[in-house]
Amino acid sequence: MLTQKQKDLLNFIHKRVQRDGVPPSFDEMKEALDLRSKSGIHRLITALEERGFIRRMAHRARAIEIVKLPEAMGGGAAGAALGFQPKVIDGDRPDSIPPSAIGIQNNGAVNLPVMGKIAAGVPIEAISQVNSHVAVPGNMLSGQGEHYALEVKGDSMIDAGINDGDVVVIRETSSADNGDIVVALVEGHEATLKRYRRKGSTIALEAANPAYETRMFSDDQVKVQGRLVGLIRTY
Repeated sequence: MLTQKQKDLLNFIHKRVQRDGVPPSFDEMKEALDLRSKSGIHRLITALEERGFIRRMAHRARAIEIVKLPEAMGGGAAGAALGFQPKVIDGDRPDSIPPSAIGIQNNGAVNLPVMGKIAAGVPIEAISQVNSHVAVPGNMLSGQGEHYALEVKGDSMIDAGINDGDVVVIRETSSADNGDIVVALVEGHEATLKRYRRKGSTIALEAANPAYETRMFSDDQVKVQGRLVGLIRTY
């Protein structure tokens, strides 16, 4: 039996994983549940883990996996076994695979091009060529438009659950909402994976690691190349 706060937190985590492909930060959980400190979130997380609703993976930032949901929230298992390789964290989940998706296989997987590496750290040169392909579940692809994959280089998004060496699935788009994690092209030649914030004519590219500063640009210096919809991790 879960308390209302435990249910509220589990529901919030579930919705954020469905929307963003990664769990929320403890600060976001604290704000969503209107708690005064993160210690309350730690207690709720521990309680959910002890009751078998979530699983925490050691030595990884924000690595929370939903194992099951109460019947009132859909019930049943919500995550794969820990030993499964690779591990896939789904982003937005459409009812069907977009007709523009390429390389659809009989098992529902889709072969996406891996367009080199994307910097989750200091921006690297713009991505311009296909290095390989990766098979992803078709239901990970969200909305209309083409999708592609990128290998993450660096640790600036670690508090968003995105680690060095992960492969991110990106939906091509030239627009983004505040708070989206995007592939941003900076001044025409640097590509980086960051959280997007716009205020007037200024764009902030935020890291999810306190070791990295938020970078500020005028809107003509940044072009959104795509939005994060999923993540693939191998152990």
